[in-house]
Amino acid sequence: METAATGLTFRDAEDADVDVLVALIESAYRGDASRAGWTTEADILEGQRIDPEGVRAVITAPGSRLLTVERDGAVVACCQLEHRGDHAYFGMFAVSPALQGGGLGKMIIAEAERAVRATWGVDAMHMTVISVREDLIAWYERRGYRRTGRMTPFPYGDERFGIPQRDDLRFELLVKPLG
Repeated sequence: METAATGLTFRDAEDADVDVLVALIESAYRGDASRAGWTTEADILEGQRIDPEGVRAVITAPGSRLLTVERDGAVVACCQLEHRGDHAYFGMFAVSPALQGGGLGKMIIAEAERAVRATWGVDAMHMTVISVREDLIAWYERRGYRRTGRMTPFPYGDERFGIPQRDDLRFELLVKPLG
């Protein structure tokens, strides 16, 4: 789907996109490149954020989409959408660090919410965010997401998810009713 007003094209990721998407997600969350944007996790996690197998799994899983966002033919953002009964799960959200802070994220999350209502008829979006990421949680709260206080442990020892630089990492569930 293309939106003329924004110059963005939204489409489902394909196998040919895997390497570009891995690079995008890594650039948004890890290493010095991620520090150009405000979503970096470089101070709390080192190592990888995702690998090609993880991206491919999202692309091919039933009831799952990896929404890919292009501007002028270049991939600039993505997010995972997964159908989970009466709600959808939103994850793997990455915006190119050079484009962060300009409203692109707001447009993408609005399109993701529209898409899950239209495609799956769900009435809520769920996501998990590392609980120490207060600035990111506040951004999602401004978009209508609410903290639940429901925590799940961070997968310490599984380097597929990064190498923690602190011992207090947990995921908090955020929820937004979709009207």
